[in-house]
Formats: sequence, C-alpha cells, structure tokens
Amino acid sequence: MNTAALKTKLDTKAQAIAESVEEETAAALAPVDSNYLALSGNAIDIIRANLKSQPLTMQFFDVVKSPSGGSTVFSVPGLAGDEAEKELTGIILDYTTPRAYWDTPDPVEGTPPVCYSPDSLISADGKACAHCPYNTFGSKDGESNAKACKESVALFLLRPDNIMPIIVRVPVTSKLIFQRYMARLIGKMMPLSGVVTRITLEKATSKGGKPYALYHFEAVSALSPEEAAKAREYAGQFMDIMAAAELEPELSAAS
Repeated sequence: MNTAALKTKLDTKAQAIAESVEEETAAALAPVDSNYLALSGNAIDIIRANLKSQPLTMQFFDVVKSPSGGSTVFSVPGLAGDEAEKELTGIILDYTTPRAYWDTPDPVEGTPPVCYSPDSLISADGKACAHCPYNTFGSKDGESNAKACKESVALFLLRPDNIMPIIVRVPVTSKLIFQRYMARLIGKMMPLSGVVTRITLEKATSKGGKPYALYHFEAVSALSPEEAAKAREYAGQFMDIMAAAELEPELSAAS
C-alpha cells in the first residue's frame, strides 16, 4: 500500500471538509438586514417620552429565569401568560455580572441580599469581592464546592418585535460558557450587539446527582454594517437610561 499517497488523499479530503465548513459558517454569519423594530425608528425617543421622570428599573422588564430540574424549555412572560420556548433569539445589547449573598440558604423570592455587587468585583459598600470569605469555593454549605455568594449573568436580549429587551438570567453554572462565547466573538472582531444570538438549553447532572440546565450560545447571523451601527448606538443610549436607575439590588434579588 502506498501510504504516502493515501496520506495525501486523506489530507486533501480533510482540507476540503474544513474549507466547506468554514464557507458554510461564513455564509451563515454573512451580514444581513434584520427586521428589528428597535432599529428602524425612534425607539429611544418613545421610551424617554413614556418614562417622563421615572427611572427605568427592573420592574419594567420581563425576566426569563433559569429553569429548574434540568428542564430544557424557557418560560417566557407573554401577553397571555408564560409561554414555553425551546430557544431564545435576539441581539444581546449588553449584560451585567451581578453577585449576591443571603444569610439564609433558601431566601424567599424577591428578598434583597445582605450584600451585592453589580460587577462581581466590588461590593456595594466598596469591598473587594476577591477577598471575601463568601467568594471561596465550598463556603456555601461546606459539603459542596459552591460559593455562598451567588454569581450570575443578566443579559439584555432585544427581540425583533419589541423595543424593550427581556432580561435573561444565566446561572453561574453557565457563566463560563457565555464568557467563552463572548471571547470567540472578540477573536472574530465582532461586537456582542453586532450579531443575532440563539440561546438554548441542555440537560446536565451535577456531581451530587442533581439535574440542571446548561446554557448554549450560538451566533446565527451577523447584522449588516448599517444595522450593527444602529444596534451599537441603541445599546449605548438604552444602557445610559438604565444607568440612571439604581438597579443593582434588583438585579441581585433572590429568584
């Protein structure tokens, strides 16, 4: 058998497959014009006009929480009640990385935390989270590797038919998955708000045998240069409005 010829043939085939996958990926992320309502009109003016002097707090938003029991279906608030959706698709305008500590293992939903941080770096009272004993692995109960101070990611996800984003809460178990997705976009010089992101769930099991849902993120298309610029501008203006309100305690409320 001519092993050199076989190796060349296999290398050629592998290269052809890789090029085909790369072309399909490039085609899937080719810049396109979308039909996002928020990017086609005076959405920011409408928001400001309707708010008047009211702060834009978390109470204005629909929040999609992490499903329990390893469910792979999102429960999304809708006009007729909660709706089950297998995936969430939209433009991530921005995100925050709050963390919070409660002095009880099972706080009642909506209970404000004893301590919180809007960025997982510095607490609201000015202390470094890195030096906090509740930020150490195993500090939650001494029986697991969990931290007593709960980390998460809150995504501001803009969908096509609404000028107000929904808040998607990503638990700490999927925080690194989101960060890696963001890093891949950075590697391609693509802003987070310049792509349409699909979020799905996958059932997983912890070392203790408890089922939970892992989040997965996929860029399904890239916005055209014009729309990417509009999305960046909209995201900046929207988050400026958000910055005028003290959202940190609400972002960290027990859920």
